[in-house]
Amino acid sequence: MSEKMISQAEQKALVGKVAIDSLIEKGLIFSGMKIGLGTGSTAMPAVSRLAERIKDGTLKDIKAVATSFQTSIACEELGIPVFSMNAKEIGGKLDLAIDGADEINPDKQLIKGGGAALLLEKIVAYNAKTFVIVADSSKTVPSIGTKFALPVEIIAEARTSVFAALQNLGASCTLRQGVKKAGPVITDNGNLIADIVWQTPPDAAKMESEINKIVGVVENGFFTANKPIVYVAQADGTVKEF
Repeated sequence: MSEKMISQAEQKALVGKVAIDSLIEKGLIFSGMKIGLGTGSTAMPAVSRLAERIKDGTLKDIKAVATSFQTSIACEELGIPVFSMNAKEIGGKLDLAIDGADEINPDKQLIKGGGAALLLEKIVAYNAKTFVIVADSSKTVPSIGTKFALPVEIIAEARTSVFAALQNLGASCTLRQGVKKAGPVITDNGNLIADIVWQTPPDAAKMESEINKIVGVVENGFFTANKPIVYVAQADGTVKEF
């Protein structure tokens, strides 16, 4: 008889808890620290576990930066103090950031932004001393950029010119549409999201730079510059770190 496999939702709940507890044990999460908290269905269990460790007295004086309205509201409800990256208590730098990912390749390059929060997610991740990703097993893939669409946050007035430039980079483009909302998705920053894919795997580090050179692009969802510690929950109920 085979062992019981756990669902994707159960993997997400598991990896958030395990990652927070492991990072506390390693001294990477500690009292008085400045921590960036990510967005999405995998990051939320980690935020909840952090709140539990604050409540039980393990952690004190945590200063958080949230990467979206979703995370800010969760922190408010859970009693985690939230600051701006610009607040004097934060000073534009974080000790650690923890977030989910949409795709992770063997080189620990990521696609993020499925929840349209990629701009602040990248500001937080790239200004953190340590970057941590939590994921379920479906997020680890051989290559990125050909299946899960790369989000690109763009200025509305530049939509047509940006699409043409992205197509010149070999990508096909669609404008992300809202769910339970007529028309396109509007980001927390008031911009649009272009979702793009390639037929063959792109050079993610090169494309991260090239896309951001396009006039009218605000940011893109390739994360290649700050290699993370990755925790991945498996269907057998274990969590792997790499």
